[in-house]
Amino acid sequence: MESAYNYIMLDKPRSRTAGLYNAFVKNDEMERFRLLRVLANWLVPRYRLKWPQMGWWDDSFFNEYLEQFAEERGLNADRRFMLYQLSRLSIAVDGDTAECGAYLGAGSFLMALNNREAPSKRKHVIFDSFEGLSTPKKIDGAHWTEGDLSVSEAQMRENLSEFESEIEVHKGWIPDSFRSVSERRYAFVHVDVDLYQPTLDSIDYFYPRLSNNAILLCDDYGLKFCPGATAAMDEFFSDKPEKVLSLSGGAGFIVKGRPTATIVSQMP
Repeated sequence: MESAYNYIMLDKPRSRTAGLYNAFVKNDEMERFRLLRVLANWLVPRYRLKWPQMGWWDDSFFNEYLEQFAEERGLNADRRFMLYQLSRLSIAVDGDTAECGAYLGAGSFLMALNNREAPSKRKHVIFDSFEGLSTPKKIDGAHWTEGDLSVSEAQMRENLSEFESEIEVHKGWIPDSFRSVSERRYAFVHVDVDLYQPTLDSIDYFYPRLSNNAILLCDDYGLKFCPGATAAMDEFFSDKPEKVLSLSGGAGFIVKGRPTATIVSQMP
């Protein structure tokens, strides 16, 4: 650990005693951050921290939202914030919004909220089995098991109660649940079903129904515990002008009708 300590502290050399004093007695935030870097480098060498001066970390609305869904100390804040920001791009795009795999409703909350600023009235459509995940295939790896992430429809609806008249819920397994929906166009779609087959079925359904400049965002893209979802996105868009754009905090998206440069190196 001594070598890691010396390596991390090269930018501002000091004694270990001085560092601990500044961190815990003087309550120096940057000194605490340096100690966190040392500890992270020792415990999880490949883990990459980010600077703590992110403006959105102090966004009062977003922090209240994270607390509402018990994610203020979770691992999804980056992806939630990107969903929130990307869905703002679809405000003037024709069509409704949709989410496949709503879980507790955290993603749908942000989309339904942004929908209120759309120039024309739109619905937010939710597709979920409310029975958790279906049976994973070999391509999905060993992380997930059938029934994981199960949550009741009642609980999700309670979390979205302020949008009750603005959402439409279709309970059932993908792709069967799509059959109960009348033909419509979509401005923004969030696919968060973790596994290969439902991800592929979701993209296959929504892609031809996306309006020009609409966004399709896959929450699970690029995550090593969701190899099937990543494979489904890459497979589907392999012969399309749009290619998946990866986000640094996880997830990937396409903009309908916007050709994208091909990726130089593939995800592992």
